[in-house]
Amino acid sequence: MVYNSNEIQQIIPHRYPFLLVDAIESINEEGTSIVGRKCVSANEMQFLGHFPQKHLMPGVLIVEALAQTGCVLLLSKEENKGKIGVFAGINKMRFRRPVIPGDVLRLEVTLTNQRAGIYFADVCATVEGEVAARGEIMCALMDVQG
Repeated sequence: MVYNSNEIQQIIPHRYPFLLVDAIESINEEGTSIVGRKCVSANEMQFLGHFPQKHLMPGVLIVEALAQTGCVLLLSKEENKGKIGVFAGINKMRFRRPVIPGDVLRLEVTLTNQRAGIYFADVCATVEGEVAARGEIMCALMDVQG
């Protein structure tokens, strides 16, 4: 494991109930690809109101978990310390299987391009090797102060 939840919180500003990455399993040597993990629990706040009779993790939170994983990659780099990552766009996101409590999401993010301060990444969330969500996200980095 590269980072546990305490170490992740030293890199990105998210906190309960909105911290959606439990661990970082790997970062490639080039610093362009990262794999994170999210252990989905029935105790999470979204399940109080998102189909309480049949728990289902909202797709938007799966995308957010992928984005947070990507932000760990970007913000762990020395040149990006003191910044935050914000969404710039989402393309071709598709959801293939429901994610329910007890599932462990594998969160894969690969940076593909950077133009005019926007980072592009291919993202994929899987459960036991089965694709739950796949698409492209874009983000920009902003200074925390000012």
